Amino acid sequence: MNVSPFLSVTQPCGEALQWTNKQLRKAGLRPVQTFDLSAARAGMHECTCPNHGTEACDCQMVILLVYGDAPKPLTLILHGNNGQTWLSIAEVPRQGLDAKLSAEIRQALAQVPMTVSRAG
Repeated sequence: MNVSPFLSVTQPCGEALQWTNKQLRKAGLRPVQTFDLSAARAGMHECTCPNHGTEACDCQMVILLVYGDAPKPLTLILHGNNGQTWLSIAEVPRQGLDAKLSAEIRQALAQVPMTVSRAG
């Protein structure tokens, strides 16, 4: 799987997720959350962060399947820590990448009211 961030937002992952969902829906796309790292870690004790070395960290990863007109969704990954969130579209080699849906996602997130930097 090829994953490279196309957008960096200076906001915690939770806030970036709310904004992302809103922007995608405004563009007529349907985001469906399929994974939340903090929820997955909630039941685990003594789970230290590989980045921070402690249980108390703000690392977060959220996976969204984003549906458009195409029959298959694209996978959008939000990964954040230390008040910064990176957004990436996953490209799975066997599934290919729907260029139209990818462009729609990027366009929906182009009007960013937060502090951002464009990646890749």
